[in-house]
Amino acid sequence: MVQYYLVLAPTLLVAAFFFIFTLNWPRNKTWTRAVTCTFVLAIAVRYLWWRFTATVLPHPLDYSFSFFWTWFVFCVELGAFADILIFLVTMGRYVDRSTEADRMERDYFAQDPASLPTVDVFIPTYNEPLDVLERTIIGALALDYPKDKLTIYVLDDKRRGWLREYCQEKGVIHVTRPDNSHAKAGNMNNGLKVSRGDYIAIFDADFVPYRNFLRRTVPFFQDPTIGIVQTPQHFFNKDPVQSNLSLEKVWPDEQRLFFDEMAASRDAWNVSFCCGSCSIARRAAVEVIGGFPHDSITEDLLTTLSMLNKGYKTRYLNERLSMGLAAENLKGYFVQRGRWCRGGIQTIYLHNGPLRGPGLNLFQRIMFIPLSWLVQYTVRLVILLVPAVYLWTGTAPLFFTGTEDIIYYQVPVLAAYFLLMGWLTPTRYLPLVSSAVGAFATFRMLPVVISSLVKPFGVPFKVTPKGSGNEDSEFDAYTFFSIAILIAVTALGLIVNIVPEWSRIGEGEFSVVSAYWAVINIVVLMVAALICFEKPRPLSESFATDEAAHIVGPGARYHAARIVSLSLESGIAEFEFDPKFSLGQTITVKTEGFPLLHCTIEKVSEILANRPYTVKFIFKVSGRDRDRMIVELYTGRYSQDIHDLDKSAIVGGVWSRMFGKSAQTA
Repeated sequence: MVQYYLVLAPTLLVAAFFFIFTLNWPRNKTWTRAVTCTFVLAIAVRYLWWRFTATVLPHPLDYSFSFFWTWFVFCVELGAFADILIFLVTMGRYVDRSTEADRMERDYFAQDPASLPTVDVFIPTYNEPLDVLERTIIGALALDYPKDKLTIYVLDDKRRGWLREYCQEKGVIHVTRPDNSHAKAGNMNNGLKVSRGDYIAIFDADFVPYRNFLRRTVPFFQDPTIGIVQTPQHFFNKDPVQSNLSLEKVWPDEQRLFFDEMAASRDAWNVSFCCGSCSIARRAAVEVIGGFPHDSITEDLLTTLSMLNKGYKTRYLNERLSMGLAAENLKGYFVQRGRWCRGGIQTIYLHNGPLRGPGLNLFQRIMFIPLSWLVQYTVRLVILLVPAVYLWTGTAPLFFTGTEDIIYYQVPVLAAYFLLMGWLTPTRYLPLVSSAVGAFATFRMLPVVISSLVKPFGVPFKVTPKGSGNEDSEFDAYTFFSIAILIAVTALGLIVNIVPEWSRIGEGEFSVVSAYWAVINIVVLMVAALICFEKPRPLSESFATDEAAHIVGPGARYHAARIVSLSLESGIAEFEFDPKFSLGQTITVKTEGFPLLHCTIEKVSEILANRPYTVKFIFKVSGRDRDRMIVELYTGRYSQDIHDLDKSAIVGGVWSRMFGKSAQTA
């Protein structure tokens, strides 16, 4: 019994540290983060030393499959350790610049408006439809900044006549060029030629700035070393992971971990970087580096590196100051992430990248190496392969080890990592879902990593498709069958080794570990497989609202109601009493801040005890009324953020997707 507790002692120590200290500490204080991350690093180093000296070095130099497999898995673990080391260092600091922004905004805008700097807004566009572009253009026009100091440029690389007419109607400048050389970077450099503003705010064609965007960001440029101010990217639609797992209302979009947590920590180290959209740049700094660099398909990251070479840094303000479209389907999801991955890897080959760029110190070079892109998918694939390889060949990834050693050395590392992530990102991380998303992406992203290393250049810039709406269900056959094959191989390996006559691994101590590992992998892969089945999603996203409304129904009868959901085409009203409405009837909806809406009733709810009576209505608005709707809905009043993780709802959503009605209709 004593020996049993001794084996568990390191894991119990990890649990005690977190539950007694860390979980009771404020998570956004640098000292608490530094202490906690250092503790986790010590646990990881302890494991790695044991792993190398006790399970790798003792392997005979016999050049067998076991020898190469053991060393290969260990090298992959070294890559994972390096990635985790950078993550721990990064997350060891944190800065929240909102208080600083409050003070600077108050002082900066107390001056005479005539002395404020001029700002150009760039909206680069290629093939986005009007229903996407109009939100961004109208949002830019609504920015709270002196109009004589603000100029909006729609940079149209598709040279569309209808867009030129729309820009003329709205009073913004439509800019084209004779060709599409250097893609987005070339488009923005063309914009530099026709504009003169002191600062350049950049919004992709699907991102809508909040009205206070410039008031919150421009004052940071009082520091002459600031070249760019980046803000987080938030979304008003659900990404494919949220939708395909039926977690639209309970799981945040995939980019929240980076934008809400990691980006602020990078800023604390002065290694924040530009993410393109939702940023504002100092024109003088852009001109010093010769314009927006086009050597990489991720011109935003390279812009930060080029500015660092010249002494300009990127500041990060972690406030929701815009909203945009997340990738609407799996095709867009992989186009976007493939571009980020390839562009990041391209930088290591460039003269102004992290390895060769002049003016960078060693820490900056390390922090800008795209290590996560380089190793994460290989690590995930190896995690999925290890039990299958053992079950079919009897080859373990660790030489001379037993279950007690794994519990003594490896389990504490896993416990420390999961507890750390739960503390640092309590509403952004859940092991099952996070692991499933990583496994899902691995099968398409690992080939991108390999091809980018072998041939980093020559692949053209691909625009993430937006406005498609993904109204029809689609199926990612390649990823699904890759997952299905791995599930089958792992499951058959378990079955084969249950029957003594068929067993290929005997009764080694690693057998128990591999069995548990295999079962966990199968569960993770089953959840990942669900993401391959796309659910239909509407073209127009609705916002959850809570607005008092007066509704005039047939016979000019007034009804008090609350608008609980609203989009540019429809809404839902709640009533305390049955208003006696019928399908197809015409009603008028009056809500403060919104235009008067003339609507048709599309759906009425059944009368249920203890539930409000609800009515769904549809409408069409155009001209100034539509512009007003866009401003009210998209420029700061509402959001789609998920602030807390309801773990039971997440499990229920995945379960219903797998076995319930939603799974059947997918």
